[in-house]
Amino acid sequence: MPSPKRDPAIKVLVVDDQQSFAQALSLALGMEHDLEARAVTSGEEAGRAIGDDRPDVVILDAGISGRDGAEVTRDLKRSDPTVDVIVLSDFEDDLTKARALEAGASGVLSKSGPLAGVVDAVRRTRTGEPIIDPVEVERLLRRVRNRRREDSTEAERADRLSLREREILQLLAEGLVGKEIAARLTISPHTLRTHMQNIMTKLGVHTKTQAVLVALRQGKVVARDGPSLRR
Repeated sequence: MPSPKRDPAIKVLVVDDQQSFAQALSLALGMEHDLEARAVTSGEEAGRAIGDDRPDVVILDAGISGRDGAEVTRDLKRSDPTVDVIVLSDFEDDLTKARALEAGASGVLSKSGPLAGVVDAVRRTRTGEPIIDPVEVERLLRRVRNRRREDSTEAERADRLSLREREILQLLAEGLVGKEIAARLTISPHTLRTHMQNIMTKLGVHTKTQAVLVALRQGKVVARDGPSLRR
């Protein structure tokens, strides 16, 4: 009587620029009866491997070669929309997870988590089972969308700053205080206070420190030696 036909092994590609980690994880996965695994150490190698080997699942380090995991995930999914990508991250913050999921990853796991969790995730993604609860996925994606709206609003607010207001924020970022700024710009303390009130109103903040941080994030001022944000 012929033996029952076995399903083909799931082909897994491990992508991590820490060669020892990539090889160790690949070897461990390859010991599973239904998995085949190999390791590469860059996003470029991963792209070539997808074309040559046609893996079923890519296990991707979120910080591969200094690139953003979401960006690499998007590239891999563009190369082969059928490949499943599981991101391993040292950081389990919601934004990292959300951006990876939005880029097309099937899930995000802790890099320090147990091997059994990775094996389970590989098997589940190939059978169409979710790695992350769909309700949690929606919550994460909603957060990243909200974050983008907040960033857009902040950028629009920062664009309203006048040249003089940006000069004041730049001097604050360099560590100057009120009297020093007024003297540098040859304006009165009263005029400086008026400018600061206008700046905080435009940016929707309540302190000088918050105003400088917004200006730094939006590239309206340049950090010098820090910056030192004295109030």
